[in-house]
Amino acid sequence: MTQGADRQSQWWFNLRTRAVEQGPGDPNSDRLGPFATREEAQSALDLARERTEAWDADKEWNDSDN
Repeated sequence: MTQGADRQSQWWFNLRTRAVEQGPGDPNSDRLGPFATREEAQSALDLARERTEAWDADKEWNDSDN
């Protein structure tokens, strides 16, 4: 599969429109992804929230002495 064809099959969550998109579209700064499936892209905000909570709970990550 070529890189261009791979981009066509990737899924994104558009933060501005709050819609799931496939392939190239709005600038990546407005989108989360890429994801392999539509379902993963639909869960993008949940995944971002889970990762933020994990980082917030990570004492080593939040240690101000480092």
